[in-house]
Amino acid sequence: MTERISSGTDHLDAVLGGGLPRAGISLIIGLPGSGKTILAQQYAFINGRPDRPALYLSTVSEPLEKILRYGQTLTIFDPAAVGSSVYYDDLGSTLHEGGLSGVLDRVRVLIRERRPSVVVIDSFKALHAYAADSADFRRFLHNLAGMYSAYPVTALWVGEYGPDEAAVAPEFAVADAIVALGSVGTAERTSRLLQVLKLRGGDFLPGKHAYRLSAGGVTVFPRLADPRNPAGYDLRPTRVQSGIRALDEMLENGFWPGSSTLLAGPTGVGKTVMGLHFVLHGAHRGERGVIATMQENPVQLERTAQQFTWSLDDDEVTVMYRSPVDLHLDEWVYELFGAIEATGATRVLIDSLGDLQAASPDIPRFREYLYSLVQRCSRGGVTLLMTYEVPELLGLTRLSEGGVSHMADNVVLLQYRTHEQAVSRTLTVLKSRAARHDPRILEFEISSNGIALTPQSP
Repeated sequence: MTERISSGTDHLDAVLGGGLPRAGISLIIGLPGSGKTILAQQYAFINGRPDRPALYLSTVSEPLEKILRYGQTLTIFDPAAVGSSVYYDDLGSTLHEGGLSGVLDRVRVLIRERRPSVVVIDSFKALHAYAADSADFRRFLHNLAGMYSAYPVTALWVGEYGPDEAAVAPEFAVADAIVALGSVGTAERTSRLLQVLKLRGGDFLPGKHAYRLSAGGVTVFPRLADPRNPAGYDLRPTRVQSGIRALDEMLENGFWPGSSTLLAGPTGVGKTVMGLHFVLHGAHRGERGVIATMQENPVQLERTAQQFTWSLDDDEVTVMYRSPVDLHLDEWVYELFGAIEATGATRVLIDSLGDLQAASPDIPRFREYLYSLVQRCSRGGVTLLMTYEVPELLGLTRLSEGGVSHMADNVVLLQYRTHEQAVSRTLTVLKSRAARHDPRILEFEISSNGIALTPQSP
């Protein structure tokens, strides 16, 4: 495999199969505002060092002073490295006075003087305007690529290219790697997406990967789509109890470790309370848990818990609250995995799947996320409980539009039942993989002690 250079972030390097090709030519493309310059500077500061610095060359698309001014707002920008490990230069006047041949001469001089490991040209697309014709630009490309090979250096060409230009711009054929930055709108949400269009000399992760721009640079969240893994793995043989006696008995003394449970029902029926039962019962037994909630903020959730003399102020419980208004699914799922790893959690409550589905661009993509999430938790021995709100208050006719129920090991349905002038709550286990279950519809109550069967239940 071709030797690579790192971006400084594990997730982006994973997408690139280890990084961009060392001593190769990489195109970083995208429309204005997509973060191309930030990513290019990130590579410069990560890979530049005094003996083999990075060389950042601006052209005529954006003044060098502006690149530097905005670069200094980033934490990846190290002022102490400028002039020792990272050098900036402006090719604008060279272009105006000497055209493309002048650029070749200037770049050759800079490479001989600085002996750089990385050379960035931003914007490379702007050079087209200084070619007499297409043949002239191709000669320039040939000579520039030959110069890079002779020294050698890793080249990053940054440009405001659109997807349609890949078939006509000659630099796309010369490039060893092409990384596209862009965005997509879904309803009122806009998500930034990174895609590797080309990468010679090794594998990379296909598809579109979410990313965020911040003072720390470009943070990528690789597309969660785990393939089928036939390798076996060990799970504890003892059951995981929910803390709700009736439910545990209906499931033959609880859930299997590493199993996933879909807890479905209409609004107000008790899904969140049942989820709190599950996590806090584990905490009392010394089992760490994570509550990933989009439904209630920590203050509201704590107030709910106190109604049952519980408390979330427990070292064994981590609350990960994210607003559904600005929820980016790729980012959220890696935060969840990070919380599980950092705390050693073996119980996770997700409240609710409906918010995750709304944040997904489409149903097939949501199913990929859910499948991968369930599989990773299972292999890690993490028992997962997920709530899902159904639209019907009475007489349920369907469970989920996303077709997610078949991915769960257990499906527990909470419903309302009417009789005379009252409404009661009912509990039913619809499905339990690798175990028998009680299929009866049982009435339950929510009291200060939590969830328990009503005395009148059979």
